[in-house]
Amino acid sequence: MPDLLLELRSEEIPARMQRKAAGDLRKMLTDGLVEAGLTYEAAREYWTPRRLTLDIRGLAARSKDISEEIKGPSTSAPEQAVQGFLRKAGLSSIAEAHVHSDPKKGDFYVAHISKPGRAAEQIIADLVPGIIRNFPWPKSMRWGPASAKPGSLRWVRPLQSILCTFGPETEEPVVVDFEIDGIRSGNITYGHRFHAPDAITVRRFDDYVSKLEAAKVVLDADRRKEIILADARNLAFANGLDLVEDEGLLEEVSGLVEWPVVLMGEFEEAFLAIPAEVIRLTIRANQKCFVTRPQGVDDALSNRFILTANIEAKDGGKEIAHGNGKVVRARLSDALYFWTTDQGDLPDLRELEASAEKFGLDLKKPLDQRMARLDHLGVTFHAKLGTQGERVERIKRLAEELAPTVVQSISPLEGEMAGRPEGVAAREAPASSDRDGASHPVVPTPSVAFGDISPSRGEITALAARAAVLAKADLTTEVVGEFPELQGAMGRKYALLQGEHASVAAAAEEHYKPQGPSDRVPSDPVSITVALADKLDTLVGFWAIDEKPTGSKDPYALRRAALGVVRILIENAVSSSLRHQLANALFGFMFNQGARFSAVWRAEDGGEFTTGVGSSRDLLDKRFVGLSSEVAGSSQDRPAAQLIPDLIAFFHDRLKVYLRDQGARHDLIDAVITPQSDDLLQIVRRVEALGSFLDTEDGKNLLAGTKRAANILAAEEKKKTVVAETVEPALFREDAEKSLFAAVNQAEKQAGEAVQNDDFSGALLALSVLREPVDSFFEHVLVNDEDQAVRANRLALLARIRAATGQVADFSRIAG
Repeated sequence: MPDLLLELRSEEIPARMQRKAAGDLRKMLTDGLVEAGLTYEAAREYWTPRRLTLDIRGLAARSKDISEEIKGPSTSAPEQAVQGFLRKAGLSSIAEAHVHSDPKKGDFYVAHISKPGRAAEQIIADLVPGIIRNFPWPKSMRWGPASAKPGSLRWVRPLQSILCTFGPETEEPVVVDFEIDGIRSGNITYGHRFHAPDAITVRRFDDYVSKLEAAKVVLDADRRKEIILADARNLAFANGLDLVEDEGLLEEVSGLVEWPVVLMGEFEEAFLAIPAEVIRLTIRANQKCFVTRPQGVDDALSNRFILTANIEAKDGGKEIAHGNGKVVRARLSDALYFWTTDQGDLPDLRELEASAEKFGLDLKKPLDQRMARLDHLGVTFHAKLGTQGERVERIKRLAEELAPTVVQSISPLEGEMAGRPEGVAAREAPASSDRDGASHPVVPTPSVAFGDISPSRGEITALAARAAVLAKADLTTEVVGEFPELQGAMGRKYALLQGEHASVAAAAEEHYKPQGPSDRVPSDPVSITVALADKLDTLVGFWAIDEKPTGSKDPYALRRAALGVVRILIENAVSSSLRHQLANALFGFMFNQGARFSAVWRAEDGGEFTTGVGSSRDLLDKRFVGLSSEVAGSSQDRPAAQLIPDLIAFFHDRLKVYLRDQGARHDLIDAVITPQSDDLLQIVRRVEALGSFLDTEDGKNLLAGTKRAANILAAEEKKKTVVAETVEPALFREDAEKSLFAAVNQAEKQAGEAVQNDDFSGALLALSVLREPVDSFFEHVLVNDEDQAVRANRLALLARIRAATGQVADFSRIAG
C-alpha cells in the first residue's frame, strides 16, 4: 500500500514547541484522512529545529464509494418540511427523490445518495493547506509582503518549503500538488543550514532520512538526545569528570540542533564559591549547557561545562567553547554579585525596625533583614488575602498551634532515634490486602529525622515559630529574584550561613514539599510543622474567598497542597484533628486581618449578627453561619458555614486518590470515611485493619452476616416498619436471640474501647466473636415474626449489630 511523506520546513522553531507541534500535525492529518474515508497502518512524527515531518505507512490509495439512503417526510408533508429534506439530502428538486411505502406510515420520500470514492492524492491536497492555516501554535507570525494582506498565512516562524510525496514502494511516488500563499509543494528539501545548504530531491521516507543524514541532519529527536547524552558522558569521563544529567535540559538542547556536536568549556575556579545550585541554574538558563562534577563527588561541581554546538567547526570547536566560556563568566559574575549582596546589610535598616520588632527579628542577621523588608514593603500575597507579611504572621501562629500535635505523634520515637544522624524507620506499616489475598503496606513506613540530638517539645515549638518567620524571607533576596525556582533552597543556605538551627534551615526549604506525588515529604518535625501550617493557611484562605478548584482548573495548586497535607500526615504518622487545625487556620485570618474578615452568627430569634471571634473553638460552634469580608472597600458576603466541612470533604477526595494509588481497595475506603472523619491517619489505619480482617474466614463470614442484617434493616426502614428503640430481652423466644444479644453487648463494649485507643485491629478482633451468633440467629430465627413487638425487637437487635460494626466501618458499603 502507498506511503505518505510530508515535511513542513521553516526557520527555527522554539524547542519547547517542537514535540507538541509534531504530535498535533500527526493527529490533525490522520484524523482528517480517516474522516475522509481513508485508512492507514501506522503514522509517526519527527521534528528538528527547522522541520516537522510526518511518515504515514499503508495509506489507502482511494476512499470507498458510499451509497446511503436518507429518509424524508411523508408525501403529504407541508412544503416547508419537503424543502428541509431537499437541503439535507442535497437534492435540487423533489423529482430526484424516491417514494417508499410503509403499511403503517404510508408513502414517504427517500433520497438515494451515491458518493464515488476519491483519490488519496486529492484528499491530501485538500486537507494539508487547511491544517497549515489552522495550526494551533501557541504563538505565530506573518512575514514578507503578503503579511500586509488580510488572511495571510501565519506560522510559528517563516515557512520556507513543503515536501509531500505519495506512492507505494514498488512504484515511483508522485508529488501531491497543492499551494498555499505562494509556497507550492514538491519533492525538494534542504539539509543543514551551513554544512549542506543545497537542494535535495526526495522520493520516499527511507531515502529522505538517509539523504538528510548525509546532509548533516539527524531527523529523530530521540536519537539526537542519545547522541548528546553519550558524547557528553564520554567527554566528561575523558576529563576525569562526571556529567550532571538533566533530562529537561537534554530535551531542550536536542531541539536546538540538527547536527549535535558536544564540546567542553570552562570558567575560573573562583566562581565555585557560588552555591552549586546557582551555578547550575545560571549555566542552564542562560547558555543551555550541562555542568560537571569531579568523579565520585556528589555535592560539588567542577569548573568545566558541556555545551552542544550545531556545527562541526574547522578548529574543533575551540572558538565556540571559548565564546560560550566568556558568556558563562559574565553570567557567573552576576550570580557572584547576587550571592555576596544577599549576605550583606540592606541600606534601609532603620525603616525595617517596626517589622523587626513585630516578628522578633535580629537586624544584625541578613536573612532577618530580608524578612523585615518583605513585611515592610507590603508585598501582596493575594489581593483578597493580604500581604506576605500578614501570611507569615498567620503561618507562625498556626505552626505554634500545630507543633505540640506533631511532637506528640512522633515523641514515642525519640528514644529510639536520638543520636542517629539520619531518619530511621519508626514502625512497620500494617498490611492491606487486595481481593486476591496479596498483602502489601497501604502507606510507606514513616521515618522522622531528628539529627544528632532530639529537641524537647518546647524547643520544637520555638524552632517551628522561628522557621515559620524565616520561611519566606529569601523571596526578597537577589538570587531568588533572578532564579525564582531556588526559593527555599537559598533560604536554607542563608539560614545556615547566619547560624540558624539545622531544623530551622531545613524548614526554609522543605516547607514547600512535597511538590508532587513523587516528591519526598519533609521528615524533620520542624519542617513537618511549618509545611502543614503553610499549606493549611493557603487552603483555608482560598476557600474563604471562594477561589476553589473547578474541573481541570486549579490556578493556585490547591489540590497539590491538599495532597501534600495528606502525605505529610500519613507518611510521618501524625495523628491530628483536621477540623480543629482548619478552625485554627481560619481563626488566623480573623486575628491578623480583622478589617477583612469577621464572623456571622445565627441569633436565637433566627436572625444573624456579625462580630469578632474569641478563639478558634468558636468557629466549630453550630451557630457559626459564615464570614463577612470587606475587600477593596466593598462589602462582600462569603458564606463559610460549610467552609470547614467542604475542606474536610476535599481532603477526603485527595486521600482516596492517594490510597488507591497505594493499592487500597476503594470499597474499604468508602466504608471507613464519613463526613465526621477528620483524622486522616486513623482513616488509613482503619482501612489497613479492615483489609487484613476481611482476608480471614471470620472476616468474610461476619461481613456476609452483617450485610444481611443491614439489608433487612434498610428494607424495613424503607417500608417504615417499626423498629424498637432498645432491645428488650423479655421478648426473646429463641436461644439464638439471647446468644446474639450477649455477644453484641460484649463485642460492642470491647470494640468501642479498642477504637478509643486507636486499636482498630483489636476492635475487629472483638467484633469477630459475632460471627457464630449472627450465623445461628439467621439460621434459627425469623426476623419478620407475626407478633409486631417481637419483630420490632428483632429488628432492634439487627440495628445493634449494625451499630457495633459501624464503630469501625460501614460494612454495607463493602463489596462481597
